[in-house]
Amino acid sequence: MSSNGSAKLSDSLSTKERPNYNITGALAAEANKVDIGTKDKPRAIVLKYHEPSDARKPSASEIWMLYVFKGNAKDPLETIPLHTRSCWLLGRETAVADIPLDHPSLSKQHCVLQWRGKPRKDGVGLYVLDLESSNGTTLNGTRIEAARFIECKSNDVLRLGESQRDYVILQAPQSSMANL
Repeated sequence: MSSNGSAKLSDSLSTKERPNYNITGALAAEANKVDIGTKDKPRAIVLKYHEPSDARKPSASEIWMLYVFKGNAKDPLETIPLHTRSCWLLGRETAVADIPLDHPSLSKQHCVLQWRGKPRKDGVGLYVLDLESSNGTTLNGTRIEAARFIECKSNDVLRLGESQRDYVILQAPQSSMANL
């Protein structure tokens, strides 16, 4: 090939559109980021968690609540209806946490309460997943393994990090659901 022929080939290659390897469309959704910055100061929070394919909401007849207690208080500080959505993120990062936490020993994205379909015909179950937090998550006084789903039952108590708050999971009795 002459030097003139190779120059034409070189020119045609330089005018071709270069591949775009930036995240776009469906890939951007998979990146699992939340943009919270401004145009002048862009900032994104990378979520440590995304829902699994077996994520489910419990049936409307199942009423599950999360009661938050501190110390020996008899009345809860907060009551959260867990049955209203399939996933709850707990953590200090208020921009992404569904249940914001304030204690300094807790991670920005500390743990998740996730409803998942069960392999048997039991419907759905509630699971807790510690998101590899610095100070851990305990279920009924036992520290749970990070990054592993652990099934929760009614009357279970979660404690997060060094916080003195107890998160009590309760399912409403069937008799009280008839009155709702």
